[in-house]
Amino acid sequence: MAARSETNARPTIRHIAQELQVTAATVSRALSGHPAISAATRQAVLRTAKKLNYHLNGHASSLRSGRSRIIGVIIPSAEIHFFGSVVHGIEKLASEHNYTVLLYQSNEQVDFEKKGIATFLRSNVDGVIASVAKEATNLSHYKTLRRHGVPLVLFDRAWDIGAATVTINDYKGAFMATRHLVEQGCSRIAHIAGPLYIPIFQQRLEGYKEALRQAGLKVDERLIVQGQVSIESGYAAAKKLMSLKSAPDGIFAVEDFTALGALQQLKDSHIAVPQQVALAGFADEPFGEYITPSLTTINQQTTLMGEEAARLFFRILEKKSGASGKPENLSLEPQLIVRQSSLRKTA
Repeated sequence: MAARSETNARPTIRHIAQELQVTAATVSRALSGHPAISAATRQAVLRTAKKLNYHLNGHASSLRSGRSRIIGVIIPSAEIHFFGSVVHGIEKLASEHNYTVLLYQSNEQVDFEKKGIATFLRSNVDGVIASVAKEATNLSHYKTLRRHGVPLVLFDRAWDIGAATVTINDYKGAFMATRHLVEQGCSRIAHIAGPLYIPIFQQRLEGYKEALRQAGLKVDERLIVQGQVSIESGYAAAKKLMSLKSAPDGIFAVEDFTALGALQQLKDSHIAVPQQVALAGFADEPFGEYITPSLTTINQQTTLMGEEAARLFFRILEKKSGASGKPENLSLEPQLIVRQSSLRKTA
């Protein structure tokens, strides 16, 4: 067969196949992320496609496969680094499978979540990966996806609705943070909690309580203040805690923005951190390393969480999740990051 002579002719799958001396079917499967194609072959095809300036005809491919090659992703807020980092992991895997991510921000509101799901259904997405809005008290709108046969993977804020999930071990992370405060000499450790109808915040509360019990410390309900996961909420909660007759000497905040608010209140009240009150957060937001004192926290392996959520999606899509059809639930290991805000002991 004659080589391609028209320098401006649009390259096709056939040209890639000729270059690699494989069949056009192999190239087509490699470009579509078919599981029967080895990683080495797929990479060779992608390199050659790039060299030849080949661009996949997404519309034609979708018509042939019955797939849009789009993943809908819902996050509560693009302003929070945690969610952006998870999306980075999702996009990495999506790109490797020649998929596009359609991102929707709920702004922590149920109505926005519902609009996002409606948009995804109109866009004929192949599946949805989502973290539930703080305002949501039930997930009936997510169940709509299941009725339409659209695969759903929940990450971080994951409810038990029969969907696949990827979370951090929130219970263990909270236990680790609280135990660390105990090890630093704290004996009256408070917890600024999140909305307790959200499972991950309930699990963090339980992890905090168990760490106290194992240390032989009493769980004092006066030292548990429920907040709304924000700087303002953390500030108000810390002010309430420090007004107690027996104020805490340690605070475990449900996440880093709450901890930041607590830290500001302690500073405004001229309370030394960590000398008078040791402080720990949860999430390892980037600012924590640069504030003074730097913030002890729990790393949630965010990029890995996104990658694993995408892997779960592709396993569901290719029907590899097991004969029983039971959804996979993956729990990642938390990592304690110790910084100045809690470090009373150097040895």
